[in-house]
Amino acid sequence: MKRMLVLHAALILLPLAARAQLTTAAEKAAAQSIEAGDLRAHVGFLAADLLEGRGPGTRGDALAQHYIATQFQLLGLKPAGPHGSYLQPFELVGMTGHPETLTFSNATERTELRFHDDFIASSGVQAAEAVLQDSELVFVGYGIQAPEYQWDDFKGMDLRGKTLLILNNDPEDDPKLFGGKARLRYGRWDYKYEQAAKVGAAGAILLHTTPSAGYAWQVVQTSWSGEQFELPASEDTPRLQMKAWTTDEATRRVLRLSDKDLDSLRTAARSRDFHPVPLGVKVSTRFANQVRRRPTANVLGLLPGSDPTLSREVVLYTAHHDHLGMKDDPKPGEDAIYNGAVDNASGVAAMLEAAEAFTVLPKAPPRSILFAAVAAEEQGLLGSQYLAGHLPVPPGRVAANINIDGLNIHGRTRDVTVIGLGKSSLDAPLTALARAQGRTIKADQLPDRGFFYRSDQYNFARLGIPAAYFSSGMDFIGRPPGWGKERREKWEALHYHQPSDELGPDWDFSGAVEDVRLFFLLGAHVARTRELPRWNKGDEFEAPRLQALEALRSEGAK
Repeated sequence: MKRMLVLHAALILLPLAARAQLTTAAEKAAAQSIEAGDLRAHVGFLAADLLEGRGPGTRGDALAQHYIATQFQLLGLKPAGPHGSYLQPFELVGMTGHPETLTFSNATERTELRFHDDFIASSGVQAAEAVLQDSELVFVGYGIQAPEYQWDDFKGMDLRGKTLLILNNDPEDDPKLFGGKARLRYGRWDYKYEQAAKVGAAGAILLHTTPSAGYAWQVVQTSWSGEQFELPASEDTPRLQMKAWTTDEATRRVLRLSDKDLDSLRTAARSRDFHPVPLGVKVSTRFANQVRRRPTANVLGLLPGSDPTLSREVVLYTAHHDHLGMKDDPKPGEDAIYNGAVDNASGVAAMLEAAEAFTVLPKAPPRSILFAAVAAEEQGLLGSQYLAGHLPVPPGRVAANINIDGLNIHGRTRDVTVIGLGKSSLDAPLTALARAQGRTIKADQLPDRGFFYRSDQYNFARLGIPAAYFSSGMDFIGRPPGWGKERREKWEALHYHQPSDELGPDWDFSGAVEDVRLFFLLGAHVARTRELPRWNKGDEFEAPRLQALEALRSEGAK
């Protein structure tokens, strides 16, 4: 009786058209097919040493693709890639090369920074050599141009050929600007490199601190070392010669060549009135860059919908199948494989279990369901970027994207963390479904990390596709207050993007099972409900959604 009262209360949150259809008996039964043993088995294969860390374009990458395609085939999903294949192949450009030192100089002195300890850098050009020769170093604050906030860190200065020193994150002192403590897309490293290239800079250096990045320096060292990948560049795309990160301490050493103080520069950058600051310092480097083309693929499986009209629309599930591969030069006896068990073998396992639950239903839902295991997420969301540009249906026909990036391995929680809570109408059914599990919805509990812009749903949101991205919360059943946050921070410090992200016998999948059932039930609800999800009025992604829907109407009118 209590469960029924909770369910009734949850239904109040839903639009009238959907209140009678939160779940069906068949969906509840199908959700029970999602089991811990199956999740563990999928993770066990995908994160095995045999797959060598699933680096893009490697044998392990191909093995992961084949495994996922085989699972789709066993489930009876139809191939959704080109030419009747489960694979959607595309090329990556791999670049291997970095400078051993960066040299900074003024009229009388010079300072050299060392690769790995002081800085991490890679080529920004898909060419055999990257060069900076006496490029003027200019501090540009956060490197943000945001007309909606009347914010422009460049102020029209001619920055062509210069190297830009940029703060990570976005201004957070004023809650009315850039979401306050919550990180927006303007705080993302890839946004800053893109903006630097657009203004014609030759190089860009991001200043790393653990609070501003949301992760420690060791994550920069592992994630941006070794071969780096991009999609093939078009000739008209502006490019940097070098993309780099520096530590706080190394940056302060560089600024000793200037008459500027880093803390004062940071303070000045928090104001709309900030202007770029030439530092009177030149930066130089030259390094060889090995460039090669690497094949990879997204893996696409389709469950056709049962309604003649709604089946033209899809609910899109995504989870990235790649990880970081292997260390280039491991020490004797050192674990060299970045297995990526949580990140993101567990997410692929979750998607496969959700797909199986859909096939257990006695009848397919009205809308079609597209399952996409995307490639090269760790390289900058490249697989989802490619899929977003090569969807099998127009963006206006994608009802929603449900993205899965990492599962909870520590047990059941009383809460569900929704990344991007308040952005779309998907909040209402998700809240109701969580309450039916006896759980509460919470907004991102680490808003300063900018998680909404760090995983694959971002590329689909940019097309206007409403996105749901959520995971277990931090209020663990049977654990003291604060335990969940402590475990999260400990895992990130020790295992995130490290070889130790491996499947262990101590993994507790009980909370993961509840989450995966929630992933399935939300998708089933969207696939059955006639009303399309929508972004909330005024959201940053509302305009592209309206444009995508208008494009469909215009096409239908022809």
